[in-house]
Amino acid sequence: MRIVAGKHKGKSIYGPAGVEIRPTSDRVREAIFNILAHSDWGQNVPSCIQGARVLDGFCGTGAMGLEALSRGSHFATFIDNNVTSLDLCKRNVTSLGETEASAILSCDCLNPVKPEDPCDLVFLDPPYKNKIIWDALTALSNAGWIAKGAVCILETGNKQSAEPPKNFEFRSQRSYGSTIITFLTYQQN
Repeated sequence: MRIVAGKHKGKSIYGPAGVEIRPTSDRVREAIFNILAHSDWGQNVPSCIQGARVLDGFCGTGAMGLEALSRGSHFATFIDNNVTSLDLCKRNVTSLGETEASAILSCDCLNPVKPEDPCDLVFLDPPYKNKIIWDALTALSNAGWIAKGAVCILETGNKQSAEPPKNFEFRSQRSYGSTIITFLTYQQN
């Protein structure tokens, strides 16, 4: 695994030893960030990545948040409740020198702590078999993690429902093998 673009382009990141953690492939990560960089998200800004506060929920290796930091995001919060994931994420944040621009939290995305500030860019990649993506998205928005107008990128298996919860606007969906990537924006009341 490696960082695809930005200031850390080509740098390796630590991946999992077994199959317990399923990181997003370099190819899919590159496709996601190309879509983010070249789409109109209605924020009247040239990029939803530059200067963004990022939430990498169910972070695993931290690859999504680290890719965002590499491409100009301001700060990334990594959340997971798996000890192996948190250790991998800490190793990767440290190896890329992003400790000042990162926070790593051991908590459950279904019952999150309150954030210091809401995030503009949200990545969620829960275990496919659990089918908890909409519950996690709702819990995070209710806790204040998701800013109005935030772009949310959800990674699910191909057998998951595509109906987003209230206040989330469906923008697009892409399929990469058995992985479905859904793009939403948050339209807070």
